[in-house]
Amino acid sequence: MSNQDVVTVEHQAEQHRFVVNIQGVEAMLEYHLADQSIDFHRTFVPPALRGQGIAEKLVRTGLAWAKSEGFHINASCSYVVKFLR
Repeated sequence: MSNQDVVTVEHQAEQHRFVVNIQGVEAMLEYHLADQSIDFHRTFVPPALRGQGIAEKLVRTGLAWAKSEGFHINASCSYVVKFLR
């Protein structure tokens, strides 16, 4: 993958996650909901997809969605914490 613009993030609300699927390989950002709070607890990008900015795109998409929904945002995932500083 040479062009990051082709990365499409899918929100799978029923499974509480955001997913990027490239040629059958999945990267994801998972979250828990409780009332008006959201906790982003896990980011995973398989080795074949690392170094392409996919985790950042997942996190930025997830955070934008959470803000638009008015959630109080928490992160128990250390990667996501970097974006909340």
